[in-house]
Amino acid sequence: MLTVVVLYPTLMALDESLYGPKGLDPKTGFISNTEPFVGLKNYTDIFTQAGDRFWNAFWNTTFFTVVTVSLETLIGVAMALIMHRAFRGRAVVRASILVPWAIPTAISGLLWKWIFNADGIANVLIGHQVLWTADGFSAKIAVVIADVWKTAPFIGLLVLAGLQVIPKEVYEAARLDGAGALEQFWRITLPLVKPALMVAVLFRCLDALRMFDLPYILIGAQKGSVETLSMLAQNEASNVRFGPASAYAVLLFLYVFLIALAFVRLLGADLIGGAGGTKKRKGHAVRTPRRRVREVTA
Repeated sequence: MLTVVVLYPTLMALDESLYGPKGLDPKTGFISNTEPFVGLKNYTDIFTQAGDRFWNAFWNTTFFTVVTVSLETLIGVAMALIMHRAFRGRAVVRASILVPWAIPTAISGLLWKWIFNADGIANVLIGHQVLWTADGFSAKIAVVIADVWKTAPFIGLLVLAGLQVIPKEVYEAARLDGAGALEQFWRITLPLVKPALMVAVLFRCLDALRMFDLPYILIGAQKGSVETLSMLAQNEASNVRFGPASAYAVLLFLYVFLIALAFVRLLGADLIGGAGGTKKRKGHAVRTPRRRVREVTA
């Protein structure tokens, strides 16, 4: 099953990337109805003829990944802490927080396009005329805001699942030891919820690296300020240039694969580790024996 779902499409894309578009055969100079074999020419063209556009899309992809995932992590953890608290109307608050994540991205893009319209509510609130959906840095900010609004609840949901498996006795023992709310968060909550948080961040990084639909719908195609690697591949494919499109797709696959590999290599223990028992850290460990919480210096 893994071979059919992952390996076969990857190999087919790699094979297709070695062929040029139909038309003039560069070797014979004649019109050809078949895709000519060009070897690595599609890749060399990406880094030479289309170099500026490729690197612009590469940095846009990286920028969106770093900025959106960072903001979503902070906001998502805050959402999880709010949803975890026991208070009247908690079910309504949880449903309200999770609604943006349940909305399809295409609908979210249209919704925020109306908000960021020249006469939209965004400009009314700030009292200043900003061309959010034009090509420029403001377009980047618009994409970041829309993406954070939609996907921060995803991280909040996974972190909430991690919070719910932490025994209440741990917090009771910490309060008996005189630990305040902030100290409980840094010494108990964050270390024990870290495995779930790291999984959420990994998933979001891999998803953000493939960003396509939100900037495409919100800002539009071929806008240099928001063009991503996925948008480059789609643009080539829409022009029936399947070879160059496959080359972009292969490069994006390698980028995502390297990020995932580095993530697992550096944080593998936290990704597969549990939340209970003793977890050793740099210079200290958090223990949860019976009803007492102690920090032991290694």
